[in-house]
Amino acid sequence: MLLNIPLPFVPTLCLQKRRQSSLAAPQASQQAAASSSSTPIAAGDAASLKQQLRQSIEGINRGIFGVPAAKRQEVAAVVDSLEALNPLQQPTQHLDQVAGSWNLLYTTITITGVKKTKLGLREFIRLGDFQQQIDIDRKLALNVVQFNVAGLGALSGCFTVKASYEPVSDSRVDIKFIESTLVPDQLQQLFKQNYDLLLSIFNPEGWLEITYVDEELRVGRDDKGNIFVLERARR
Repeated sequence: MLLNIPLPFVPTLCLQKRRQSSLAAPQASQQAAASSSSTPIAAGDAASLKQQLRQSIEGINRGIFGVPAAKRQEVAAVVDSLEALNPLQQPTQHLDQVAGSWNLLYTTITITGVKKTKLGLREFIRLGDFQQQIDIDRKLALNVVQFNVAGLGALSGCFTVKASYEPVSDSRVDIKFIESTLVPDQLQQLFKQNYDLLLSIFNPEGWLEITYVDEELRVGRDDKGNIFVLERARR
C-alpha cells in the first residue's frame, strides 16, 4: 500500500508496482509573483468570478492538450482577479481547509506535439480524471491520473504520484517526490519506452504557492510557472 489512509477514489490496482525517486532535492525556491489588483473588487464578486472561470475552461479538457493563446490569457485574467479575493490569506496555517479530495479543473501543464506523440496518447488512449488527495496529518499528497484505453477492451488504469510537502511560508509549501506507480501491466507496456517523460510531466517536485482557497475551489502556482485550478470533490 502507498498510504495507510483510506483513498476512496483510488482503485486498488493503482496501489502496486512503485518506482522510487532518484530525483535530487529541489533547488532553493524563488518568490512567486503575487497577483494584485489596482481596483478593489467587492467580496461578493467571488461567486461570479468562479462562474466565469468555469465558463472559460468549459470544453478545453482541463487545458492538458493545450489551448489557444487568447483562451489561455482569458483564463489567466479571471484567475488573477479571483486570487485578489482570496479569503484565506495564510493557507498553510489553516491546512484543514486544504485537506481532502480535489478534482483538477484546469492547468497550464500541457501534453502537446512531440510529448503527445512519444507518449502514444492517440485516439485509443484517453486521459480520464485527474484527482488529488491531501493528507495533512502525514503531510502527503497523492495525485492520480486515470487512463482509458479503448483499444484494449475498454481497459482502465492510472498513474499515481506520491509526494510529501512541508510549509515554508504562510502560503507556500515545498514538495518532494516519493514514488510513482503505473497500473495495470498493459499500461506499463504502452508507456515503458517513455515512462520518464510521463513522470516529468506530472512530477510535482519543487514548490507550490497556494493563491486561493475557499470551501469549493483552490488555485495554486508552482515554481515552473504553472497554474492549477481544483474543485473539492463531492462527498
